[in-house]
Amino acid sequence: MLQRQLLQRLSVLTGPIAFRPALRNTAQRRLASGEMPKLTGAADNAFNRERMAVKQHAAASSDLWRKLSLYVAIPSLIIAAINAKNLWDEHWEHWEHLPPLEDRIEYDYMNIRTKNFFWGDGDKTLFWNDKVNYHHKDK
Repeated sequence: MLQRQLLQRLSVLTGPIAFRPALRNTAQRRLASGEMPKLTGAADNAFNRERMAVKQHAAASSDLWRKLSLYVAIPSLIIAAINAKNLWDEHWEHWEHLPPLEDRIEYDYMNIRTKNFFWGDGDKTLFWNDKVNYHHKDK
């Protein structure tokens, strides 16, 4: 109750706008500070020294992961994509030399049908690909 009255009187006297520049200056100071300040006087204690060491370690490890992401991961992904494209092209060049799908041998274990599928014409599986799959219906 007493705190609420004090806050009301303080806001009437100063207004809520008076607190904004102080917050803005604090935020700007924190964002603009690039180096760790030196601890002197009462602030130089074990807790603050450990906290500064943790901040320095976090800065160093985040810089390491940023460099790994930019200079290792992205080039590795590009090289892997080029390799996958080359393998894809070699695979389809190999398929051009094979006989047509209709002339290939269909073995006993291929395309076993005990009953028709309930979609389409009933002969093609759910993942049927006309470029690579063929079923001799007469056999």
